[in-house]
Amino acid sequence: MVSKILLVLGLTLLLAVEGYFGYQLHELSSRQEEIKKDFSDYNNITYGLFSVDQWKEEVSGIVNHQVRHFTMTPKQKKELQVEVEQIILALINKAEAIVNKPQKTVGGKLTKFAVRNFVNTDDIKAQVPGFAKTIIAKVDNPANKKQLSKMAMGQFNAIQQTGDIDSLLTEKNTMVDRLYKKYHVSTTDEFNTKLSASLDKIRTTTYTYSFVMLVCILVVLALWWLLRKRTELHATLFIMSLLFAFILLAIGLTASMIEVDARIKTLDFVLLGEHVVFKNQVLFFQSKSILDVVEVLVKQPAIDSILVGILILIFSILFPVMKLTSTGIHLLSKKKIAESKFIRYFAFQSGKWSMADVIVIAILMVYIGLNGLLESQLANLNIKSDTLTVLTTNNTALQPGYIIFISFVLYGLTLSTILKFITPHDAH
Repeated sequence: MVSKILLVLGLTLLLAVEGYFGYQLHELSSRQEEIKKDFSDYNNITYGLFSVDQWKEEVSGIVNHQVRHFTMTPKQKKELQVEVEQIILALINKAEAIVNKPQKTVGGKLTKFAVRNFVNTDDIKAQVPGFAKTIIAKVDNPANKKQLSKMAMGQFNAIQQTGDIDSLLTEKNTMVDRLYKKYHVSTTDEFNTKLSASLDKIRTTTYTYSFVMLVCILVVLALWWLLRKRTELHATLFIMSLLFAFILLAIGLTASMIEVDARIKTLDFVLLGEHVVFKNQVLFFQSKSILDVVEVLVKQPAIDSILVGILILIFSILFPVMKLTSTGIHLLSKKKIAESKFIRYFAFQSGKWSMADVIVIAILMVYIGLNGLLESQLANLNIKSDTLTVLTTNNTALQPGYIIFISFVLYGLTLSTILKFITPHDAH
């Protein structure tokens, strides 16, 4: 009796530890998903690389800087002098050719007469180098550069937005204001730095919590080995073991299992001699638990999606719950209840219908296939040259929820095997 009380107290304490860390893991998983969703929304390619407003801001800044700080070397001035002279001479020759054409109107004939008698085109052509120098001096004047810069910026600001672009810009500004207030930041760099630091900390903590939960399960299995000959303690130990399994199942179903994250890490190209850089452009992000997947499927309008969602709910969630419950009832109840067809079926035969192990394998295969596909597709986008650099990154990864769920499956199989040895009733 004393041994049983000590066993219950010890396992209750261990169960509380597993429950506490399981709850913390669930909360951190939800927090991580929320932060990553905010990060991906803020850095989404729609609001960055594909944003007209973002391009307008980047390019206008470059144009403003280039116009205000435009300088010419003596060699460039000499070459420009030649080009301007040729243009002026071409204009003079063109005007002279037009005037020398046969004129039919009185006004045309008078103009032709005046030009021939009062205008010496050779004298004008001789002054062309002086005209060219004056033009170049005007262009290179700081005051004129400033005015030209204002004109250029005015053209950018005068760009008309369509209704869709205006709506997208308003949506972006609303989102940015909300996220800045939420995380108490005021710039993009502060936002990305703070969220990245938080995610790194959460990632480390969640894996620590997962490890603690697995240690609790290993302790329970070690007790089974140590107490394998203490038959009077088996029923108590088994019922307590089931409670550990329920916690594993609950966390495994609700914590994120797989995360798909594809992004352009850096896009850098040269425009007018200056670098235009876009960083952390999120192409796609999703993070789902098993319950999230079921919820998404049953909310779809297509009947086949709803059917798949229902099947996952029944065979991957309800069946494991019924199996765990039935094993406890079978062990504790009287022979009539313990050997009822319903209890015996779920306790010993429902394993072949349970899809929990199938889900584990399916998610692993999806991860391997999807990860390989993203790696190959993103690799095709990578470019590195003197004028253009594109670097992509694939952050797709299995999450702690997957570790907990696969631990539940293995732990459940172990308990089923143990039950066959310790049941006081017929296990066949």
